[in-house]
Amino acid sequence: MNKFWLLTLGIIAGIVALSNIGALFALGISAVIIYVGVHYYLRSLSTWAKVFWAAVAIIGALSAISNVPALIGLAAFAGLWMIYRKWNGQNVSFDAIKESDPFTNFEYQWNKLTK
Repeated sequence: MNKFWLLTLGIIAGIVALSNIGALFALGISAVIIYVGVHYYLRSLSTWAKVFWAAVAIIGALSAISNVPALIGLAAFAGLWMIYRKWNGQNVSFDAIKESDPFTNFEYQWNKLTK
């Protein structure tokens, strides 16, 4: 893909990402509320405390669901990352993640030992 189209897609993805920055911020706050609710729910001993912290986590989840446009912003940031890597001539693949997976390495070593 030539530089013109990468630049065009980068500008569009940047505009989309910047327009959804508020929704991303709200999604982050919702994630923190969910985390706090679940964390204290698991640590609480009384029934009323469990009910309260479950309600806090549910409110956070409802708030996160209402921030669905933030997913578009996340996709735009991922697109910007891929465009940046392509612009610099780096490979845009997720093979490095698969190679460092311990289960894949275990399977490879096990097949090597059983031969």
